[in-house]
Amino acid sequence: MAGHSQFKNIMHRKGAQDARRARQFARLIREITVSARHGLPDPAANPRLRAAVTAARQANMPKDTVDRAIKKAAGAGGGDDYVDVRYEGYGPAGVAVIVEALTDNRNRTASDVRTAFNKYGGALGETNSVSFLFSRLGVIRYPAAAASADDMLEAAIEAGAENAESDHEGHEVTCPIEDFFAVRDALETRFGAPDTARLDWRPTTSLTLDEDHAAGVLKLLDALEEFDDVQNVYANFDIPEAVMQKFSS
Repeated sequence: MAGHSQFKNIMHRKGAQDARRARQFARLIREITVSARHGLPDPAANPRLRAAVTAARQANMPKDTVDRAIKKAAGAGGGDDYVDVRYEGYGPAGVAVIVEALTDNRNRTASDVRTAFNKYGGALGETNSVSFLFSRLGVIRYPAAAASADDMLEAAIEAGAENAESDHEGHEVTCPIEDFFAVRDALETRFGAPDTARLDWRPTTSLTLDEDHAAGVLKLLDALEEFDDVQNVYANFDIPEAVMQKFSS
């Protein structure tokens, strides 16, 4: 029985990993599709598409899958017509949550998101109901091997960035959204393509959660990220290390 149980656990974990990978690929394909349709179908001439293709490459998406998505978006009809939508609300303990989605059916996505908030102790609000608790920034990340901390900081400042932070894992450059493409292109010219380059929501203040509230918030975020339409989820909370260890034990 122990061997059978272990095998089932392994199969369950593999199934969960495969499902996450499938959702990740679906989200990347949507972003590629929208980027190619709203600009030129050439990554070299379309900054958003170039970032989407880079993200797909880092997720080990096959090149022919990326090429098919671009060609489909650029062709006649172009398949499903996705639009960017944003939802805002509060989760357990008053944690502010921003949900970004790409959808071909606003009513379905809004219903799914509202249901998740209601089920896990939150409440969906109006647009801009919590975004004032966040800053909108351009974020560009490079691996540690791309440059020294001093070289990255110098290049970031010269390009117009606000800050560059480096550690053993890599470099993170942040900049105002209006300077995002100029900063990214300047860094790419000097250091090559970044690991990621995207617009991000960063909380200006964060709530520290105890074990009970942390469990509720994480359940809400997990539920939101299960939806195929959802691209990104942001929230303004911190979980102490001691509480995180209880969840991982």
